Amino acid sequence: MWVLRPYTLNDKAACLAIFDSNTPKYFASHEREDFHEFLEAPGGAYFVVEDNGVLVACGGLWSLDEPFVALTWGMVERSRHKQGIGRWLLLRRLQMLCAQPGTPTAKIDTSQHSAPFFAKMGFQTEKVVDNGFAPGIDLVEMHFVLDDVACVAITEKLALTQPLYP
Repeated sequence: MWVLRPYTLNDKAACLAIFDSNTPKYFASHEREDFHEFLEAPGGAYFVVEDNGVLVACGGLWSLDEPFVALTWGMVERSRHKQGIGRWLLLRRLQMLCAQPGTPTAKIDTSQHSAPFFAKMGFQTEKVVDNGFAPGIDLVEMHFVLDDVACVAITEKLALTQPLYP
């Protein structure tokens, strides 16, 4: 069973290992230092996902006093891709945003490799910068408007999202 809990400094090594498992396809190696610094004092709310006590994913939310909230450093251990964990983590974070008064727009900067996942979840592409993160890794800016209809759909999807094993 998946458990979402707040990140602590004790989770740093496991989060860095998750990052490493997704390099170089999803993250450029030079981004590791940025992530390491972020983990020292995460801005906003940052979470980890455990599966039977093993940390398998992480991701957060960061409000910049704008009419949107950024989804930050979301990732799933590469060997655990395609098991629904990333979908569940995304839905849980969006659900948290839906519970806020004046529900904001969620924004994310991602790569061309992850953009189809976010598009499938309802995110709209705003801009693409070729090689924006690194050579071969484009920067794709996306957003998701969290109106009442979207928030109801998120709650319904979350209720249907279960681990693929008992």
